Amino acid sequence: MMAENKEKRSRFAEISEVLKRNKITRGITPDKLRVILEELGPTYIKLGQIMSLHSDILPEAYCKELSNLNSNVPPMAFLDVCEVLADAYGMDWRENFKTIEETPLGSASIAQVHKAVLADGNRVVIKVQRKGIKEIMSRDMIMLKKLIKLMPPVTPINGIVDLGMVLDEMWSVAIEEMDFRQEAANMEEFARNNKDIKYVYVPELYKEYTTDHVLVMEYIDGYSIEDKETLLDNGYDLHEIGIKFVNNYLKQVIDDGFFHADPHPGNVKIRDGKIVWMDMGMMGRISDADRKILVRGVQGIALHDTNMVVNAVLDLGDFTDKPDRGVLYRDIKEFLAQYGSLSMGSIDLAMAMQTLMDIMKTNHIKLPHGLTMLGRGFTHMQGDLSEICPEINVLDIAATKVQEDMVKEFDLKKFGENEARLLYRNIRKGSEIPGLAADILREYLDGQSRLNITLYSSWGLANMVKSAVRNLVIGLCIAALLVSSAIISTTNMEPKIMGVPFLAFIGYFFALSTSIALIIRYLWHKIKNRHKKD
Repeated sequence: MMAENKEKRSRFAEISEVLKRNKITRGITPDKLRVILEELGPTYIKLGQIMSLHSDILPEAYCKELSNLNSNVPPMAFLDVCEVLADAYGMDWRENFKTIEETPLGSASIAQVHKAVLADGNRVVIKVQRKGIKEIMSRDMIMLKKLIKLMPPVTPINGIVDLGMVLDEMWSVAIEEMDFRQEAANMEEFARNNKDIKYVYVPELYKEYTTDHVLVMEYIDGYSIEDKETLLDNGYDLHEIGIKFVNNYLKQVIDDGFFHADPHPGNVKIRDGKIVWMDMGMMGRISDADRKILVRGVQGIALHDTNMVVNAVLDLGDFTDKPDRGVLYRDIKEFLAQYGSLSMGSIDLAMAMQTLMDIMKTNHIKLPHGLTMLGRGFTHMQGDLSEICPEINVLDIAATKVQEDMVKEFDLKKFGENEARLLYRNIRKGSEIPGLAADILREYLDGQSRLNITLYSSWGLANMVKSAVRNLVIGLCIAALLVSSAIISTTNMEPKIMGVPFLAFIGYFFALSTSIALIIRYLWHKIKNRHKKD
């Protein structure tokens, strides 16, 4: 216990020295925050990476600077690697592997990767968790929460981002990343989702050698997706790679709701004409409900419908404070005025997303974790595309995919049923319009001056409105009869009259009869009025 307390005091003194050296009491600028986190080590680098995702609540300058954090940290000694393997397998690593290269292929904050050969001769990659990393990060988390309380209240970052919330999110992500069985499960789910995509490959998982702290998978010797010259030298079409890369990523997001949240060049390779996705430690999920809201928001932007976008934002976001709907409406309207008139291919996706993030910050709205991960994923994806085929526009491809999905999912019978149900609901709700209007006015003017309106109309105006409403309702009923009869006509329902199902025939008959009656009535009144004038 005494040794543990001594270690905590030593670490606390080290952190204090770093903060003092960087003059934290004078405030935290973006570059100063990045330097502090890098000097404090793996836990704080991971914290900075999580903070860089929150462009919805953190100023753009901080997010941009934190995204430059160097995730390559000094590797742990090979003797420690051997010790972790021995603890994981309960035996010497030579029982399972012929060789393990001592120099790691890469070293990050939580784990490092070594090339190896299994006892059966297969070439593999071993991902080994840093020795005692969970205990180290847990200890640092406790001290971090204490240090936050010491941060001066005048620090710019304090009034903008809830550091306690970010710490909790960081710890949640780190815990998941430190469970390599979870990463193995992610690999299996990702492989299932993409098993029918011929141009996508996922490294083979050696599940029998995988534990909580060790993950073993197939070694991939392909080319990095950003290695433009090598890809061209080997006969690859960069535009084709880019299109397939974007299409598959959109499928992960839109169709699967389970996507790679860290598609930087080191995690995406090209081998044998296929896109190889690696390192499934950081994956994002979007619920079906959130995906539907996202689609609604995109439709609102396409239709230039401010209310639709506002409702999508309010349904999708979490609130740090009560938003002012009037201010949000104004901000969204200005956003649509800026981007709504542009063609898909001319929109700067990164700039548009940042503008939306600024609007959400202003209105005290923050995104769910899955959507912050999606933002990170799109940022990396655009970075990859800028290297090999900058002419590709993600929004163009996304628009095409959404249109294709809508055509594939279109069901005439279901469409008719939905339209009939919508027609019935609208007729029912039409009678509620006066009451709803009164409620809206009462809510909007709550606490302000009251507005009382008394309307008087002449007999002629009232009669005209009554006639117009009656004709509108009759017209809607005729339309409903025609739609329902058309749907029934697509079936083989018996009995039939003149080859048309009996119910459809009756529907057509009544629709036609009512239409003729309305036309005769209209002509009769027109002739009658003309005689009166004469």
